[in-house]
Amino acid sequence: MDVTQFLPAGELDKRRKMALYAGVVGVAGCAAGFVLQPGQAFRAWLVALLLFLGIALGSMALMMIQHLSGGAWGIFRRIFEASSRTLPLLAILFVPVLIGMKELYPWAIPELVQHDKILQHKAPYLNPTFFIVRAVIYFLCWSGLSMILNRLSLRQDSGDISVNLPIQRWSGAGLVIYAITVTFAGIDWIMSLNPHWYSTLFGFLMMGGQGLAALCFTVVIATWLMPKEPTEGWLQPNHFHDLGKLMFAFVMLYAYFNFSQYLLTYAANLVEETPYMITRTSHGWQYLALFLTVFHFGVPWLLLLSRARKRSPQRLVLVALWLLLMRFADLFMMISPEFGPAGNLHAHSGEGEHVSHLFASWLDLSAPLAIGGLWVWMFLSQLGRRPLFPAGDPYLREALQSSGGH
Repeated sequence: MDVTQFLPAGELDKRRKMALYAGVVGVAGCAAGFVLQPGQAFRAWLVALLLFLGIALGSMALMMIQHLSGGAWGIFRRIFEASSRTLPLLAILFVPVLIGMKELYPWAIPELVQHDKILQHKAPYLNPTFFIVRAVIYFLCWSGLSMILNRLSLRQDSGDISVNLPIQRWSGAGLVIYAITVTFAGIDWIMSLNPHWYSTLFGFLMMGGQGLAALCFTVVIATWLMPKEPTEGWLQPNHFHDLGKLMFAFVMLYAYFNFSQYLLTYAANLVEETPYMITRTSHGWQYLALFLTVFHFGVPWLLLLSRARKRSPQRLVLVALWLLLMRFADLFMMISPEFGPAGNLHAHSGEGEHVSHLFASWLDLSAPLAIGGLWVWMFLSQLGRRPLFPAGDPYLREALQSSGGH
């Protein structure tokens, strides 16, 4: 087997065009939404953006963990790397969130800040200028980490073994940077939708969800690649078994974080925390909460108990696709209850929980199509730029030998 082989250009071009066309259609729908229903459009855009940003950041985190831990699952490193190199595009796609701050965040509306002592107290941190500065810092850190690690990986592929130690050191430091920036980004972009509420577990929720989304996406892409050259015969059930076990662990980890957040809120019974949970367990949202409990945790957990299912790409990919849908539903649950059915933002006056009934909009389909189409187009473009196997990975021989290669 030649580990320097690229994915055939014809196969890539066909998929890239399909993704780009889908993205253009979605963007056209969102453009109409920004004019006709700006509140709904910005909310839906934020939900969809965070889904694909989670895949990219989770992939970068998994890439760094693989550099530190080694192992045969490094055979998927090219998927992690290509996902991480989409971060500059995601930075551009974040611009509508900055434009729509007043449609999304109460603290960005001066009239509300003037009549809310809590918003006034938090104004040194929650203000439009500092919000933009922090967003720029986050994307610079993430894009910089991705660029450094990808360049070191490229040097490693050329036979430069001197980068083996630096790539581990950068990965160790990068995981710390990732944890800090993702935590603050989660506070800025999701938690501050309701600036009267806070959770000390929110950063863990962000990281757990991103890791799960990245693993599921990797399973989908690896299953697509499996019967194609140059991966045909080299991606084996034991490789998918590794990903399946990690998916199983992340499903339990994410459920644990969610349950812990709910239990601590219930036990503390603080006026600052309970409205968030009350809103999501009433007025129709309780049905989505129950749905997520069963189908984001219960059913996938039971399915992933099966060793045979984890070793079967055709069966594991169905679980992965379903969990990606659940990740979208979970982000929808985090964000949308802070808005009314017409897309209007709740003021959170502090005088009790607001009333938000379960709702959905056509923009909840258009925004994922727009961002997803553009993101997949960029991902496939990046995937085709390098050989599908990291030839310089010191653990690649172990991975290929475990698949029966020579």
